[in-house]
Amino acid sequence: MRLVLLGPPGAGKGTQARMLEGKLQMPQVASGDLLRIAVRDQTALGMQAKAFMVQGELVPDDLVLGMIAERLDRPDAKRGFILDGFPRNVAQAEALRSMLNRRNEGLDKVVAITPAAEEIIKRISGRRTCRSCGSMYHMVFEPPRSDNKCDKCGGELYQREDDAEDTVRARLQVYMTVTTPLLDYYRGRGLLVLIDGLGRPEDIEYRILSALGVESN
Repeated sequence: MRLVLLGPPGAGKGTQARMLEGKLQMPQVASGDLLRIAVRDQTALGMQAKAFMVQGELVPDDLVLGMIAERLDRPDAKRGFILDGFPRNVAQAEALRSMLNRRNEGLDKVVAITPAAEEIIKRISGRRTCRSCGSMYHMVFEPPRSDNKCDKCGGELYQREDDAEDTVRARLQVYMTVTTPLLDYYRGRGLLVLIDGLGRPEDIEYRILSALGVESN
């Protein structure tokens, strides 16, 4: 099974990708991770990507697709994969389709997790990070024992700028503007599955597996 997993910031997409990876026994292929690893390991594609990154420019789609293609050549991806972080727009979706066609492959489903905006804002704006050790907390779902102090090291907890409510709302607006045409693209190709993102991670996983026709036990 070949899947694309979509979702706005705070939708729990990364959590679901990891859970599905274990359940379906096929790898999560996260484009951001591939890029960081390629740059770290100084691969040929990684060095080309780094040249753009040091200039503050976006890495071209063909380089990202090259990294994805290399990852899909590994034995663990032969039975399928969960693509996370790519595509982000229709142009990238077309490029991905062309790449997979050259490999005589195609997507089976595109799973879009769609929690309500207010739920996302609550999830993200409640995050707090320790300035000393980097431990993460949530003031509603996983609060520290003492206000504004890390349980592990006693360091001060703070809210990252990206997690502030106004910033989260702006990020969601950008996501919807960019992604709505992508959802329409995959809907038109009969691949899109919309999943309610409200509830526990286990509940969302169950909905995804049901939509894919996979037994949850």
